[in-house]
Amino acid sequence: MHVPSRNNQQQHHAVLRIEYDGTPFSGWVRQPDRSTIEGELLAAFAALGCTQVELRCAGRTDAGVHATAQVADAKYVGAVPPERLPRALARVLPDELAIVAAMTAPLGFNARSDATSRAYEYRILTRSIHSPVRATRVLHHPRPLDRDLLDAAAAAVIGQHTFSTFTPARSEHTYFERTIVTSRFIDRGDELIYEVRANAFLRRMVRMLVGTMLAVGRGELTLEEFIPLLEGDPRSEAITTALPHALCLVDVTWEPFAGLPLPPNWRLERPGRPHAFPTTG
Repeated sequence: MHVPSRNNQQQHHAVLRIEYDGTPFSGWVRQPDRSTIEGELLAAFAALGCTQVELRCAGRTDAGVHATAQVADAKYVGAVPPERLPRALARVLPDELAIVAAMTAPLGFNARSDATSRAYEYRILTRSIHSPVRATRVLHHPRPLDRDLLDAAAAAVIGQHTFSTFTPARSEHTYFERTIVTSRFIDRGDELIYEVRANAFLRRMVRMLVGTMLAVGRGELTLEEFIPLLEGDPRSEAITTALPHALCLVDVTWEPFAGLPLPPNWRLERPGRPHAFPTTG
């Protein structure tokens, strides 16, 4: 592999749009002795001769979770300009991870703190027979579900709540309030899709919501028992966590989003927000 000459090293700040199959990765955050999205990206930048690399992403996905619309910004010193990063990094990244677009970042841009909303989809296959082709992308759930109860549980999630019950007890989070503007189950062929959009999410929050709402749909938990959990009810034994392989980060927005508070450091006058990355939601 050709490594660009160090004679052309410059300081760059890039915005990256990233897709990945989360199956082989232990989440976004770099961990010793484990393959992670952040770790693979840092190693790939190093392979290109880049130094002083700093990465920030819009949504730090958990182990096994996929992304079609992850966005990160990367500060680095190197000879590869932002617009050439997708092809250059493709030579050194694993097949399950790709930079699909890149551009120079707007002045002062921060992928994490500038994002105004994130959206996820969780795919549930409800037919009686499993799908070998979709096994790594859907949760097979052949048991009957009460759709009215599912819809009522999803509707209850909308609004601002304290989601401390829907994240591991041992957590780096100190602030547990999040605002949800979309929470619904929709039919897509033989799949039931849970769509959720919020200003931000806690660790494992979506998977815990899905698993617990499915328990409501199966009649194992009543709606009256579910709703108090949205305000930090300590009855954590009621929480069920859905498997990660059916969850995907599908959209990030940067402009004001109706019903959501703007990030504390968001600035309307900041030029050139990353519109080169079209939304999918």
